[in-house]
Amino acid sequence: MTIEIESSGNPLRVWNDGVEIEDQAMQQARNAAQLDIVVHHVALMPDAHFGKGATVGSVIPTLPNAIIPAAVGVDIGCGMIAQRTSLRASDLPDTLRETRLKLEAKIPHGRTSGRRRRDRGSWGHPPDFVVDAWNEHLAAGHAQLSEREPRLARANSIHHLGTMGTGNHFLEVCLDEVQRVWLMLHSGSRGIGAAIGNLFIEKAKREMGERLGSLPDGDLAYLIDDESGANAFSEYVFAVGWAQGFARINRQLMMDRAVETLRSSDELPKFTLEEKAVNCHHNYVQRERHFGADCWVTRKGAIQAKRGQLGIIPGSMGARSYIVRGKGSADSFESCSHGAGRRMSRNKARKTISVENHAKALTDVECRKNESTLDETPAAYKDIDAVMNAQRDLVEPVHTLRQVLCVKG
Repeated sequence: MTIEIESSGNPLRVWNDGVEIEDQAMQQARNAAQLDIVVHHVALMPDAHFGKGATVGSVIPTLPNAIIPAAVGVDIGCGMIAQRTSLRASDLPDTLRETRLKLEAKIPHGRTSGRRRRDRGSWGHPPDFVVDAWNEHLAAGHAQLSEREPRLARANSIHHLGTMGTGNHFLEVCLDEVQRVWLMLHSGSRGIGAAIGNLFIEKAKREMGERLGSLPDGDLAYLIDDESGANAFSEYVFAVGWAQGFARINRQLMMDRAVETLRSSDELPKFTLEEKAVNCHHNYVQRERHFGADCWVTRKGAIQAKRGQLGIIPGSMGARSYIVRGKGSADSFESCSHGAGRRMSRNKARKTISVENHAKALTDVECRKNESTLDETPAAYKDIDAVMNAQRDLVEPVHTLRQVLCVKG
């Protein structure tokens, strides 16, 4: 169910029936709707919450010659991948601790505090499968980016390919409604994506010049195409497309690594991969057509949900997740939420939730249940079932997953 909210510019359409969205996030979305480059309206998903640059959970369509880099954000191409296996719950060992430790050992995740040469969340020496994927799909594009912007040559790129990252990035082993085993993973474009995002956010602010002060929020600075083909807009289109490709390959490499890890386990029988596999972005921009107009659609914390299209909506690390099928809603620009959405900040979660309550909420999940994951505790997130109910006109559930193992970044 959608509610239309008037703003001083374009309308704001919100799916929040039964779900609270804080005032700060609503105002942030209104700010985006005021921009004269916005096409038709801005859509706000039920998992929306305040974010940097633009509201997390927003869908912002802009003119064919304009993009807001900060709305795309710095975790360019962040998203989900899920793969169903032939394994059943009865095939899993009684305890999944050893499985978790093996997965943690095989897939770099987290980060080392301070500025050290070798971060535990990256490769010291990228393995052959990473080097091969880099050379085949990403090296040529990275060389072009680095030639134009030398600082990108120094950003973490190949050393982050096939690695998870931090925060809410994760790898899970899940069971669906008929006890089939799934692998599900959340990650993006890592250090190189952040470098690209920050670079073009700075460029957009510089290019706005004196006009920057007329924006409702300086982080909404945008790039304009002057049709010369040699400007920051065209450079960003190339860079953001490359970073989104990096993110998709990054997720696939980790999924392949996770499958290999399970297949090498003496505790599991042989298994095959079944056809249900989804790899989708939820922080990205791409060209689309809506309401009879070509535009760039920026989904910041939202996934595409065209009619019949499969997507992934994860809950928190202690709540169910969903494989969904899109209904192709025109009002949402064929979009839906990307998760449950935070109801409290990371700092607030650390200050208000005890480690004991955190562990209690994760009784049935094999994971780290200490201070290192406290900011990702289930209580820090909205009720995923309320979020799903609020967007019942956008998607329909195909599978319901509950995690039994979680590796957190």
